[in-house]
Amino acid sequence: MIRRRPLLAGLAAAPLSPAAAQPVAGGRVVRVVVPFPPGGAIDLLGRLVAERLGPALGQDVVVENRGGAGGILGTDAVAKGPKDGSVIGVIGGVTLLAYPTLYPRLPFDPARDLAPLTLITTGALICVVNAEAAARRGWTDFRALVAWSRANPDMVKMGSSGPGTSSHLCIEAVNAMAGARILHVPYRGGGPAITDLLGGTIDMMFDVTPALMPHVASGKFRALVLSSRERMAFAPEVPGMGEFADLGLGELDIQPWNALMVPGGTPAPVVDRLFAAVRQVAADPVLRERLRPLGYEVALSESPAALTAQVERETPLWRRLAELSGVKMD
Repeated sequence: MIRRRPLLAGLAAAPLSPAAAQPVAGGRVVRVVVPFPPGGAIDLLGRLVAERLGPALGQDVVVENRGGAGGILGTDAVAKGPKDGSVIGVIGGVTLLAYPTLYPRLPFDPARDLAPLTLITTGALICVVNAEAAARRGWTDFRALVAWSRANPDMVKMGSSGPGTSSHLCIEAVNAMAGARILHVPYRGGGPAITDLLGGTIDMMFDVTPALMPHVASGKFRALVLSSRERMAFAPEVPGMGEFADLGLGELDIQPWNALMVPGGTPAPVVDRLFAAVRQVAADPVLRERLRPLGYEVALSESPAALTAQVERETPLWRRLAELSGVKMD
């Protein structure tokens, strides 16, 4: 059973008090570290947050992209950064929850070297298939796809942006819980996988929405299901996993989330000041509208401690996903 606990929204933030509005790090520039290259959904999230965080803190805030090793290099830069509020990382939940199982060694200890600020977004992956292959094989919905894969083991090929990603872990959960026989085909990034899906070399993908939805709109891809249990606002016509309870997927609820973190050991007053500023940022309705096409919904933790509790609560579930995948990363 993979279930995401309800998130505490808390978006109606009160204006910052004068004390909370004091600059951090002596007023020096604050760096928002994005552990991926420019141009992706997480990069855009970091930039949207950074441009609003500056006015909330009363100081300059810049984005620093530190891509590499699936987000590990950038996360390590946050973990080893100054403990004065001058470094904030946009850290994916998979890094915190699954990487300690997938990787035999990490250069940081998530529990010791990172301190939580708050959850910032949650979302879902979307499953798309090559529309021509779907028509030829009778994949009218996700139920038909699962049935076809059972009858034709390893003939349905699913591309992902790499082993150990949330899309890979998602399809391994579907295989384990629904008895599907879908073959995982890892790529070095989502772009090459999408190219092969357009060409029919592979049949399907579970991935984030921005790169996939234009091809759904053009008719090249057909959207079959979301990785979340319920339908979501960014794609209300696409069913959630809860609608396939007859396949054993009724409790599957994979919603990869992103959090804001600072180096472990950052003093509590600094954490509280940053948390208050982020609450102000998250209350901006324009931010929510800009993020929705990416498949992201703004969601805040009730407090930094609440994010710690969420990580502790969800770690066993993602550990199980990582074990189901059978992947061990170098």
